[in-house]
Amino acid sequence: MVDTKTVLIVKYGEIALRKGNRAFYERRVMDTIRANIKGLPGGLRVMREQGRFLIEAKDGDINVQLVLERIKNIFGIAGFSICIKTNARDIDELCEIAIKYFIDSGLSAKSFKVITKRSDKSYPLLSNNVSARIGEAIFEYFPGIKVDLHNPETTLWVEIRNSVYFYVNSIEGTGGLPYGSSGKGVLLLSGGLDSPIAGYVTARRGVELSPIYFHSPPFVSEGAADKVRDLAKVICRYTGAISVNIIPFTDVQMFLKEHVHEEKLTIFLKRAMIRIASMYAKKVGAQCLITGDSIGQVASQTIQSIAAVESAALYTILRPLAAMDKQQIIDIAKDIGTFDISIRPFDDCCTLFVAKHPESKPNAAVIERIEANLEEELTPLLLLALENGITETVS
Repeated sequence: MVDTKTVLIVKYGEIALRKGNRAFYERRVMDTIRANIKGLPGGLRVMREQGRFLIEAKDGDINVQLVLERIKNIFGIAGFSICIKTNARDIDELCEIAIKYFIDSGLSAKSFKVITKRSDKSYPLLSNNVSARIGEAIFEYFPGIKVDLHNPETTLWVEIRNSVYFYVNSIEGTGGLPYGSSGKGVLLLSGGLDSPIAGYVTARRGVELSPIYFHSPPFVSEGAADKVRDLAKVICRYTGAISVNIIPFTDVQMFLKEHVHEEKLTIFLKRAMIRIASMYAKKVGAQCLITGDSIGQVASQTIQSIAAVESAALYTILRPLAAMDKQQIIDIAKDIGTFDISIRPFDDCCTLFVAKHPESKPNAAVIERIEANLEEELTPLLLLALENGITETVS
């Protein structure tokens, strides 16, 4: 008896290029898929099948849209194909299924071609023979349709594996590496455009995020903190729940404002944040810090300013946006949904303390020497800020 049903094939990209640890990455993606579709109706199951994953219902067709909504943002997935799966092997039966698939899918292409991949080498017909037979059947059934091997409107893919699969289009996935497969980093998250994108881009490379936000009441309102919470919620669409550590930063800011020349204040504020973030990284077992610095975007992000901040870190600082221009960052923000949140009119703690003419080419040695003279009073304030931080889970 011929059994035919709708299933979902999940494809992965660069994971397939991993050799010794490919199985590790596959398990991470498969475990995430299973966790995300848990509880959906249909008795869904996820299986590996020759370089990809297969999601199907125990009986009957899968609810494609319901499943895709749960798994479309999983890092490590290159794409999805909505497929017809059948246990038919006879070429005449496969031709009939292909025609029905065209009809049921509402395809109205004026030209097409068929590409067959025959992973099951025991199948009696070669890939080109299968493509020719199915293509001929479609050509004869649909009046006016043409075969175009070079630039067709529609390509029908036929994959002969343990079962046979038919599909036309692939839906693009987010790509990257499975979340959490590359270690953990502390993300310095503000309410601006850049830092949430830095978090997203780094998470896409498999780094687990532990965001930290520096809050300075009464100079900034609770609306600024809400911006950060909302930005974290957007990131959670891709990572799952994350914990955001909200650090009270007012006392540190006021101390530095009183003891540092105005044109150097931004550099010292950033160094203080980096120092607290380093302490937090040690506490949560992170291996790096992540910032939204983009070279030359503002005075505090010149090469000299970045160098003057660097030595405050106890961990490697990742700057995934360093070579991006503002429009590239805005494009990603609009694509993932952080743009409208970031442009809400609430200033962060640094914006309100920026000098009219900040120093753009600070001398790192001079900055370190000044900070050393403040160390006895500054370090306890940094430790107290970390101690008084409040961790909130965002999902």
